[in-house]
Amino acid sequence: MKPNDLSERLLEFAVRMGKVVDALPDTRLGKHIAGQLVRSATSPAPNIEEACAAESRRDFIHEVRIVLNELRETRCWIKLIMRSDLLPESKNG
Repeated sequence: MKPNDLSERLLEFAVRMGKVVDALPDTRLGKHIAGQLVRSATSPAPNIEEACAAESRRDFIHEVRIVLNELRETRCWIKLIMRSDLLPESKNG
C-alpha cells in the first residue's frame, strides 16, 4: 500500500465516522461518545500526513504510533456504541 492510499483511506474513515457521530442520539451518553469519537476518529488522517513528512525515522515511528493509538481508541468507542444500541439498526449494518 502506498502512503497516499493509507492517507486517503484514513480521510474517508474520518468522513464516515463523522456521519456516525451525527447519527448518535442527543443524550448524555451520545454527546459524550460523539465528542470522543470526533477527536479520535479524525486524528489519524492528519497524523499519517505528519508521519509521511517526518524528518527522521524516530519521528515517523512516533507519528505512526499516535495513529495506531487513536484507531484503537476509536475501535473502543465503536464497540461501546454497538453494545449500547445507540444507533438505529439500519445504521449498525
